[in-house]
Amino acid sequence: MVRLPLTPDEVERGQRLGALLRRARGDRSMLETALHARVSPETLRKIESGRVATPAFPTIAAIADVLGLSLDTVWAEMKQPDPALK
Repeated sequence: MVRLPLTPDEVERGQRLGALLRRARGDRSMLETALHARVSPETLRKIESGRVATPAFPTIAAIADVLGLSLDTVWAEMKQPDPALK
C-alpha cells in the first residue's frame, strides 16, 4: 500500500500534537510514559518530534490517558495554530 504524502496542514497538526504531548509529559520520562501507555518509546519519540504526523487513534488515546489529557483537550489544541511552529 502506497501512502500519499502528508499535506502541510497534516504536518503542522502532527507538530502541534507532539508539542502538546511533550508539555503534558513535563518531567516524566519518555520511557515511563511510553510503557504506561503500552507503546514503544520510539513511537512516543516520533510522535513528540512530529515525525509521525498521523498516529493511530488508539495510540493517541492511550498516551493522552496516561498524561491525564482528555481527548477533547487534545483535539482542541490540535485545531489551534501554534505561532511557535510558523
